[in-house]
Amino acid sequence: MSSDIHLAFAHPSERSQAMENARDPRDRIALRDHVVAVEIGAFQTERGATQRVRFNVVVELRPSDAPVDDDVDRILSYDTITDSIAAALAEERLNLLETLAERIAALLLAEPRAERVFIRIEKLDRGPGALGVEIVRSRAPDLRPRAASGEKLHPIVLFLSNAAIAAPQLPRWLDRLEAGGKPVILCVGPPETPVPCSEGRMAQRRIDLLAIEQNAWVLAGRDDRCVVTDSRTEIDWAVKNGRICVWAPSKIVLDAVDGPSASPRDAVALALWFGGLVHATRLVVIGARAPAEASLAVESLDPETALAAL
Repeated sequence: MSSDIHLAFAHPSERSQAMENARDPRDRIALRDHVVAVEIGAFQTERGATQRVRFNVVVELRPSDAPVDDDVDRILSYDTITDSIAAALAEERLNLLETLAERIAALLLAEPRAERVFIRIEKLDRGPGALGVEIVRSRAPDLRPRAASGEKLHPIVLFLSNAAIAAPQLPRWLDRLEAGGKPVILCVGPPETPVPCSEGRMAQRRIDLLAIEQNAWVLAGRDDRCVVTDSRTEIDWAVKNGRICVWAPSKIVLDAVDGPSASPRDAVALALWFGGLVHATRLVVIGARAPAEASLAVESLDPETALAAL
């Protein structure tokens, strides 16, 4: 890369030209000054509010093997760049521009003709100037074009009331679930002890979510198979590997682009929302009342008779 200082602030297309190899010329498509209002940031003041984020992207392309013939299906469309940005933003709320840039790069480099990407992302509302990051990523030698993903694994979401958490039958329920071979995600509500109250709505929401997480750790203490997880990555790994896990909701709920309408105090409704998020086959509720209307199959069990039904 050229060491000229002006390239540090030039558009990514100029960076691309400076890195060009005369023996391996590439075509380029570019997106300039694409601005999106988005909620992003690691600071508490950045939560609950949107800010303008500007994207400048250049994609270097492997030359086409056939004439374009003015056919839009034979090119990498500009929409591919904007769609990749939208997909990365819709996946979950992010703290870091660096993470967002990496995800956009991964999506673009999975396109058949994409060889290298230059991505600059800037926050426009955090000060008098633009604050941002820029990355350059190349296709890995063994990276193949995106293919249709395999069949999704559909777990069972099992909600345990406080009585169910304390029930002596808990280990036997877990034995039965393990024997069934279906991935299981356990959900709980807050403990019986009073939860602190705050006058701030967002503060109270966090307190209520943390109360649920405290109870998740109570459940974890009852059986070593109940591993507390708070990220989609951990949960997806547990599901793929047939492990039982316990959902700690704060991160996923607070980072959700389209969050739950249910209050954390309605823990069963929150578990139902989560079941939809992870494409669960059903929600099984032990020791609590199941919702009358649900977007997926719901089954309510009594702790005394639950073992036979699991």
